[in-house]
Amino acid sequence: MDSEAIDCLAHNIALVHSGFDSSAFKELALNNIAPLGFMDRSAHIATALKATLPVKFSDATEVLISTLTLPNLHTERLGLSVFFYLPHTRFVAEYGRDALHNAGEDPFDAAMLAQYELTRRFTAEFSIRPFLIHDFDRTLKQLTQWLDDPDPHVRRLCSEGTRARLPWGARIPQLIKDPTPTLSILDALKSDPSLYVRRSVANHVGDIAKDHPEIAFDLCDRWLSNADKELKWVIRHAVRHPAKQGNATAIALRKAAGGR
Repeated sequence: MDSEAIDCLAHNIALVHSGFDSSAFKELALNNIAPLGFMDRSAHIATALKATLPVKFSDATEVLISTLTLPNLHTERLGLSVFFYLPHTRFVAEYGRDALHNAGEDPFDAAMLAQYELTRRFTAEFSIRPFLIHDFDRTLKQLTQWLDDPDPHVRRLCSEGTRARLPWGARIPQLIKDPTPTLSILDALKSDPSLYVRRSVANHVGDIAKDHPEIAFDLCDRWLSNADKELKWVIRHAVRHPAKQGNATAIALRKAAGGR
């Protein structure tokens, strides 16, 4: 984010929160930001938000949510403009897991609400990961409750956010060790009406294949039964990397799913 984006963020917050000190926020956000990389800039701005938004996390996220634009109706070619919300997700990830930032109250529900709304405009696939790492069961339960959400961005989060080896995201050691807790999510979304979601499912299975190929292959083999052309694409896409490496089972699965 550059100075123009920071000015815009300050303006948006000031519109909905009369006590917001725009000047202080902009000074903190712009101070020493120039040498920082993209991801570090988002963390830097999140720190500035922490210093200038209401002290209580749930109050702060209520302010941030009230500044959001309408949810994205499209799932492709969203461009870079959605990265405007990257500092918002970093704020949630950094300050939404500790009751110390929420007047001693558990901030989990407020953090999940914020991530639900943010993923509809940007993505919460990165910010959900610290919650999975530190509060696995409760976070996974919440994601499972979103599987039937009408918004494909939310359904995709259930798969993409739980990928054990998501590129650019923190790895989830528990799922690298044992991916079986997410298999029910993949089962539920494998035939999702949105290619956006199905592509995430395929990539998720591909992640599993890196550490537990037998689990990934067994899952794909089970899906082959009565699979339509969309699900066959998911299977082919899921095992493409081990197939390229010459894995016989992966090659056989691709062929059975209509590949070469």
